[in-house]
Amino acid sequence: MHKQVDVIDIYRSVTKKQSARSDTNEVHISGLPAAGYSTATGFAVVLSAQAAFYVDKHHAADDKVSNAIVSLTYSQYSQIIFPIQTSIWTKNDKYNIITDWRYLKYPSTTFGLGGNSNINNGYTINFNYAKIHQSILKSFTRDLFGGIGYYYDYFWNVRQVNPPAGVVTSFQRYGLTNTVTASGIAFRLLYDSRINQINPTHGWYSNIVYRPNFTFMGSDNNWQSLLIELRKYVHFPGSSKNVLAFWSYNWLTVGGKPPYLLLPSTGWDDFYNTGRGYVQGRYRGKNMLYLESEYRFGITNNGLIGGVVFANAESFPKSISQELNPTIAPAMGAGLRLKLNKYSKTNLCIDYGIGIQGSHGVAVNLGEVF
Repeated sequence: MHKQVDVIDIYRSVTKKQSARSDTNEVHISGLPAAGYSTATGFAVVLSAQAAFYVDKHHAADDKVSNAIVSLTYSQYSQIIFPIQTSIWTKNDKYNIITDWRYLKYPSTTFGLGGNSNINNGYTINFNYAKIHQSILKSFTRDLFGGIGYYYDYFWNVRQVNPPAGVVTSFQRYGLTNTVTASGIAFRLLYDSRINQINPTHGWYSNIVYRPNFTFMGSDNNWQSLLIELRKYVHFPGSSKNVLAFWSYNWLTVGGKPPYLLLPSTGWDDFYNTGRGYVQGRYRGKNMLYLESEYRFGITNNGLIGGVVFANAESFPKSISQELNPTIAPAMGAGLRLKLNKYSKTNLCIDYGIGIQGSHGVAVNLGEVF
């Protein structure tokens, strides 16, 4: 068995600094002050921290690990991204409290609606965005949870920047307004047999969210969406630490007319991870079907450096009004993993993906993509 090391061990071996570290520490924190690049942000300065911990210090070996992520990003496109995301498991995993709060000042690219949109027709939409999603789930059995939440999304200063001249854009046809409010209840059903959500190595994850939005709760109009998500992790080969992971993410409009900026779209899942190989917002439509598989393997025996190869495909209706014969956009790529914290198993993930119509791009994550 090779001794496992991480970036902190390397730093201390170089600087000769020593301090007590062990798997029994109550909180494991991974930080990332860095300059980076992605297709959505261009070059960016990022301050990011992730904490893994147990609420109950007398936890059982199979209790789930709570985690919290906070980051601040400023990009070359004058974007500001400030999320606070937590998943807290109470004593004996009786409750799961899920928080997703964020602020964005976010000029970003849109390419129109439907799976037939052209990569050469992109232009900028600028907006400010406040998101408050809060849920609490109660345990029914060991790994099955259900509960309710409140979802609030508010956009302001929404405007198109240099849209195609002499053309009524799809955003204008769909309904362009300066402000957008969506407010409603979320009903959630969760099955999660994973122990570590930051870097899962085995188990199942299933997440179903039904979100009805109501004008009496402040929403601009009534509409409903349904998310059906499934993940599976297996060791492959079975005797190794390598992991074969599968992800299905299906984001559906089941009633009403969602705002343009809340329609199913590439890279607009909660962690901005769908569609590696495509820029965020590349496809947008009424329904999105998504499937991805990734193989994760070690490169160094000490666990410091690893790698992945992945392939994904996303499907959207050809147009906003068409349901049949959807288009399919595949992508594939590879990436490196650098172990930031060997106890929480937090990796710095750097991936490069290639899609169709010349799409390609870099994705950076703190923690595994899924």
